Amino acid sequence: MKQIDEFPRERPDLALYAARSSESGGRKHDEELRDPRPAFERDRDRIIHSAAFRRLEYKTQVFVNHEGDYYRTRLTHSLEVAQIGKAIARRLNLNEELTEAIALAHDLGHTPFGHTGEEVLNRLMADYGGFEHNLQSLRVVDELEERYPTFNGLNLSWEVREGIIKHSSPYDRPAGIIEEFLPGIVPTIEAQIINFADEIAYNNHDIDDGLKSGLLNLGQLQQVELWQEMYGHICSRFPGLDEERAKCQTISALIGSFITDLTANTVRNLESLNIATSADLRRVNSQVVDFSPSFGEKNRQLKRFLFENLYRHYKVERMRVKAERYISMLFDTYRKHPTLLPGKYEKRMDSVGRERVICDYIAGMTDRFALDEFKRLFEPYERV
Repeated sequence: MKQIDEFPRERPDLALYAARSSESGGRKHDEELRDPRPAFERDRDRIIHSAAFRRLEYKTQVFVNHEGDYYRTRLTHSLEVAQIGKAIARRLNLNEELTEAIALAHDLGHTPFGHTGEEVLNRLMADYGGFEHNLQSLRVVDELEERYPTFNGLNLSWEVREGIIKHSSPYDRPAGIIEEFLPGIVPTIEAQIINFADEIAYNNHDIDDGLKSGLLNLGQLQQVELWQEMYGHICSRFPGLDEERAKCQTISALIGSFITDLTANTVRNLESLNIATSADLRRVNSQVVDFSPSFGEKNRQLKRFLFENLYRHYKVERMRVKAERYISMLFDTYRKHPTLLPGKYEKRMDSVGRERVICDYIAGMTDRFALDEFKRLFEPYERV
């Protein structure tokens, strides 16, 4: 690491355990900076302006893009994660810009067709280093973005890159953490927050999308203790409220309760572990961000409900099977006929290998582009 940005406008009220631009591990490449933004604010802005971030608009969570314009995409999900993450960081006097940057970057390496795409690419790449979306997100910000004259990637700060590679959730486990990022050592508290902001966001927006799609109904959700508590509270507070508004208010209340519990329990953990500074966090090496035990159990019940009733719904399963076919056929065809790839991808094969280049190309596709590419390659009357 070679360069730390100027940081004249960093908030003066940050907690001692917050990450600071002035203490950053710096950037990989020297560059002439045009203005004195704090490092993590600059990182956030670079991520927002990247091509990979824009492509998230047409990469989906549960529902595939052509199924409707209402459903969440990776872009709207990332924005919701950032909003929730910043709300938690603000309550804890943490670095909101670092929190936001990690949130906006955490899904940059995701494939089309949600986690199905990741599973298929990992299987297809088993003999060539595999595929894991945290590593791919890091690859995007370190290598694949092409915006600057003297280096590839976005040249982000070490702390943002660490937060990307160590992102963890029930669907995302850090794999093969590079030595540079201190394997086995917990990341910043800001990065830990994103693990939970991610979960809070998708639990609640998947309820919303599930109800909107008709794959879930309000009667089913009465099985879930958290939903039952919040929905009952909203209905008693606003008698006669129509179902749509009651649903929206319940989801809002759920998000608020998740944030409140997580924040309070994190403060308790910091106090019990005597963590007063960011150096203490690394020395103690313990995850401090977590739900309280009772709330955590209610959250697990909600996740089990969504897994059984939404993520494994037969209509979602049908799309999953189709997505497996799309990606497998595209990969095999490009492998047999690499000249079908755009020229700039062909040129990179000598340096990183044919399969990795194909993997990069497919991982960067949106749902819509992958479907169109499938038509172009396999439907005789489709224009190429």
